[in-house]
Amino acid sequence: MISKIELRKELRARRAQLAHAHPDFARDVAIHVAALKIAEGSVAGGYIAIGDEADPHILLKKLTLQNCTLAFPRVAAKGEPLVFHRWCAGQNLQRGAYGIPEPLKEWPLAYPKILLVPLLAFDRHGHRLGYGGGYYDRTLDFLRANSTVRAIGVAYAGQEVDELPREAHDHPLDAVITENGMREFR
Repeated sequence: MISKIELRKELRARRAQLAHAHPDFARDVAIHVAALKIAEGSVAGGYIAIGDEADPHILLKKLTLQNCTLAFPRVAAKGEPLVFHRWCAGQNLQRGAYGIPEPLKEWPLAYPKILLVPLLAFDRHGHRLGYGGGYYDRTLDFLRANSTVRAIGVAYAGQEVDELPREAHDHPLDAVITENGMREFR
């Protein structure tokens, strides 16, 4: 079996090809916002796409039109869960750990009920392959231990693979949203 390191390298290359082939992904995925079934006024955890990640920015904008509060993650410390902070229109994120745009530490904390998750790949069982840092798995572990949270991967449809390796600490997704629509796993 191929190592996770090699698999990540292969899947990064695939994702780069998909990003190039789908320049209108952000617009196309946002068409399916109603399929998320997010209640008006919910707190939704999002992310700012970097590189060739599947870009949810128009989807997030549509959620704000449904009076949802957006929260973005911040890396508080290596080996710890992500910390989410409420975002208000006009606030600028700063480059944080790993060069990822993140909120300021002083912004109010948030505990999302919906978490949009970036990924390298997903399989038919809802398992995802991330970047190897374990941040989203630790975050889901923390959020699910203290409340109910729905994890929804944001991906190009072509990021689906037959099966991914998984470990005991890996948290599966509840659903994935692609340019083709929403797919539930649970």
